[in-house]
Amino acid sequence: MKTVAILPISDAKGEKSYRAIAGDKHSVGKTAGQALDALTAQLDEIEFSALLIIQSFRSDSFFSAEQQERLSELMNLWRLARDQQQQLPPEQQAELDRLLKQN
Repeated sequence: MKTVAILPISDAKGEKSYRAIAGDKHSVGKTAGQALDALTAQLDEIEFSALLIIQSFRSDSFFSAEQQERLSELMNLWRLARDQQQQLPPEQQAELDRLLKQN
């Protein structure tokens, strides 16, 4: 199963659209759904199955902007450590675990 990322993009006029990316394939649509539909048309059944996780990345009463920013920082550090076949220091891993349990 391929991972699909859908990212908001803006053209030179500032008009918003979305780019869907999976490996070396990509598509663009006026909505995230259009971009995803165009991308899935390029993938065969083995490459794509329908498990979608949608995250808005906006703060709310349960998860503040500061917590979201820290989660993003820790996830970047975690990915870097993973790619180097290492682990986060215990205090950072504990903080990441706490944030993930809150979200």
